[in-house]
Amino acid sequence: MDAIVAVYSDWGVGCCGTQPVTLSADRRRFRELTEGAAVIVGRKTLADFPGGRPLKNRVNIVLTRCGGEVEGAVTVHSAAEALAEAKKYTRAIVIGGASVYEQLLPYIDRVYVTKIDVCPHSDSFFPNLDFSAGWICAGRSEDMEENGLKYRFTVYERK
Repeated sequence: MDAIVAVYSDWGVGCCGTQPVTLSADRRRFRELTEGAAVIVGRKTLADFPGGRPLKNRVNIVLTRCGGEVEGAVTVHSAAEALAEAKKYTRAIVIGGASVYEQLLPYIDRVYVTKIDVCPHSDSFFPNLDFSAGWICAGRSEDMEENGLKYRFTVYERK
């Protein structure tokens, strides 16, 4: 299973349920890597999507502790249920938020990370894979720039 995340210089991923800084290049990469796959997303992250609706052209698996179903998605209530549902598909990608990443990171083999060289206030973070003995940076793009922000695409793989 894979994950995809955009992080700031301090490995922050967001504040108050949204991303304070976004890049169109990162959004394009996200779409290219996730279309046609099953995506595992938390209920709060889903609420930040356009219209709070599941993403098109993907099987949306919504991990939530709350009851009820999400129209247009498969709703699960535990990491174990999310993993069991994900096994039904050829490709499954964890797309956040922070608590979903935390619960599923032990089962993830590859993480696509967009590193954005800015440090806005964040209240949620992704583990810093650069300092994790279990991960190696297996690929890195050249440094790029959009709207004055430097960024790069990286790929981390479990050792």
